[in-house]
Amino acid sequence: MKLVLLGPPGAGKGTQAAGIVKKYNVPHISTGDIFRKNIGEGTELGKKAKEYMDKGLLVPDELVVAIVKDRLSEDDCKQGFLLDGFPRTVCQADALDIELKGLEYSLDRVLNIDVDKEELIERAVGRRICKDCGATYHIKFNPTKQEGKCDVCGGDLYQRDDDTTETVTKRIEVYLEQTQPLIDYYTKKGILSNVDGKQDIDKVFSDIVNILGSES
Repeated sequence: MKLVLLGPPGAGKGTQAAGIVKKYNVPHISTGDIFRKNIGEGTELGKKAKEYMDKGLLVPDELVVAIVKDRLSEDDCKQGFLLDGFPRTVCQADALDIELKGLEYSLDRVLNIDVDKEELIERAVGRRICKDCGATYHIKFNPTKQEGKCDVCGGDLYQRDDDTTETVTKRIEVYLEQTQPLIDYYTKKGILSNVDGKQDIDKVFSDIVNILGSES
């Protein structure tokens, strides 16, 4: 099963990705992880990517595609994969289609976890993290027993600097603006399925399994 997972920051994409990978026994391919691996191993692709990243520049599409293609060529992807964080643009999606065709692959399904902007903002702004153990909470959806203290280790909780309303709103608006053409692209191809991400985590995963049932 060859899948792409889309979803804005705060939609719970990471949680659902972990569930999909475990249930369908496919590798989770995150572009961020691939970059870190290539840079850490000092590969030629990693060195090129690092040159751009060290300058604070976006890694060009052709280099991102080359790194993803290299990963998809590995043996563990023959039976399927879950692409997370790629493609981000229609240009990247076109390039991915070309590379997949060369590998004699095609995408089975693109899952888009859909959550209203207002709820995404509420989720992010209410997030609190333990300074000591890194446990994550939410002042509304997952509060601690004692305000400001971690249930696990008793450490102090803090709010990330970029979890302010203004910063989160901008982050989500940029994502939505960038991703809408990609959603349209895969909708026209007939392989996009929207998943209601406002539901309970288990219900979201159940919906994903129901969607993928027809693909397996």
